[in-house]
Amino acid sequence: MSTPTPAGMAMTPPQPLPPGQLVLLTVAVALSTFMEVLDTSIANVAVPTIAGNLSVSANKGTWVISSYGLAAAIVVPLTGWLAKRFGEVRTFVTSVILFTLASALCGLATSLPMLVAFRFLQGMVSGPMVPLSQTLLLSNYPPQRRGVAMAMWAMTVVIAPIFGPLLGGVITDNYTWPWIFYINAPVGLFAAITTYTLLGRRESPIARMPIDGVGLILLVIGVGSLQLMLDNGNDLDWFNSSTVVTLGIITVVALTYFIIWELTDLHPVVDLSLFKARNFRFGVAAMSLGFMAFFAMTILLPLWLQTVMGYTPTWAGVATAPVGIFALILSPAVGRNIQRLNLRLLTSFAYVVFAVTAYWFSTFTLDTALGQVFVPRMAQGIAVACFFVPINQIILSGLETQRLAAASGLSNFFRTLSGSMGTAIVVTLWDHRTQTHAARLAENFTANGVTTREYLDRLSHLGFPTNAANAFVQNTIQSQGAMLATSEVFWGIAILFIALISLLWLTQPPFGTTGPARGGH
Repeated sequence: MSTPTPAGMAMTPPQPLPPGQLVLLTVAVALSTFMEVLDTSIANVAVPTIAGNLSVSANKGTWVISSYGLAAAIVVPLTGWLAKRFGEVRTFVTSVILFTLASALCGLATSLPMLVAFRFLQGMVSGPMVPLSQTLLLSNYPPQRRGVAMAMWAMTVVIAPIFGPLLGGVITDNYTWPWIFYINAPVGLFAAITTYTLLGRRESPIARMPIDGVGLILLVIGVGSLQLMLDNGNDLDWFNSSTVVTLGIITVVALTYFIIWELTDLHPVVDLSLFKARNFRFGVAAMSLGFMAFFAMTILLPLWLQTVMGYTPTWAGVATAPVGIFALILSPAVGRNIQRLNLRLLTSFAYVVFAVTAYWFSTFTLDTALGQVFVPRMAQGIAVACFFVPINQIILSGLETQRLAAASGLSNFFRTLSGSMGTAIVVTLWDHRTQTHAARLAENFTANGVTTREYLDRLSHLGFPTNAANAFVQNTIQSQGAMLATSEVFWGIAILFIALISLLWLTQPPFGTTGPARGGH
């Protein structure tokens, strides 16, 4: 099924790029990754502004986010097939160019349907960008320096969604919302031109495989239904909604048949046989659950700051940003020494730090100052560097180079999906626990109770009118309920991280470089 190697390409693996070109490639690939991951979160804080400018409700405006996530979730696991069919370099460069064009179209949209359609297109063409950025770096770095390549890639994937809301808030507050999309243009053009110039003659082998139509349709239906359910479940009250129940049934049926079909088809659109590799199987499980817990913390912290503590989106973004400090400093050091480190021990240490900081957050109260949030959030940056670089090394260890694109695509699909699941779970759990605690607190605040009358009398002496005093009491009850819920959820996240440590130790060393280099270049 494979076509001959294109004329002009050597039959032996290419020499590593010179140091200067390798730095330039790393910058280009890292910027493209940063740009794509940034777009998963940069529009979040701008939704109210976008909805207002396009004359729609804020609820309808959330489709700007959902459409992007839905399309990306469908296409990411197809990365391996696309890379084999069209070549890794060609697929990556084409994806970057189309993503840049789709970004410009998003900025030019004049109605919500137009913007949602262009965001769906943007998410669809973005699918191969992150997995192939990882693959291209690993394929073109010398084997002894692949840890550094992994560190560069991990930094962009982790830091981008953290800075997304902050950057989105600054742009929306000081410019107009289309600029959150226009800023992709120079970055995308630079990344595409640079990558093709450096790697255009180092294309991977191309195999003219038939399209697995049945698998593709099942994937689109199953993943699409799952993403829609996760995006809208909380707003629709989950399984009390017939829509969510229907989406859940479709998801289970479609993905069950998809797995059966892909395991028996001669040319599957997604290579599920990767899960036969022990380190890939347990590594993806540990990474997905760990990222789900980390992302849940990243969602819950600004949610608490904005809805309970009264901070603006920009200041909430400032409070979450310090996690990037140690992540940026330590990730390259971890990458340079990846071959000398005990990766299971290092990742276990990261989970312990995540657990300690989650517990730290659970001790916060309504009197906690913004400056007190910085310290544990900054400490999480240490865990980020010790988690994402080693866990990706574990996942890809022992795999042949020609399988890197498929493995990276599949692992990134589970990372993306786990982020969506973490968001859905933490928002739902926090909301339900807030209402439960508020109801219990209200039970102790009866209209004729002695404590209630004393409290209202004190408010009256402070100058509160009766209605304002009652409103203040209700707001206090709700805030205290939300604070108790926040503490509980952070406690749960801490426990989850400790429990996940055992999963890491199911992987087996050695965790060295990937398998033999591909031929046919």
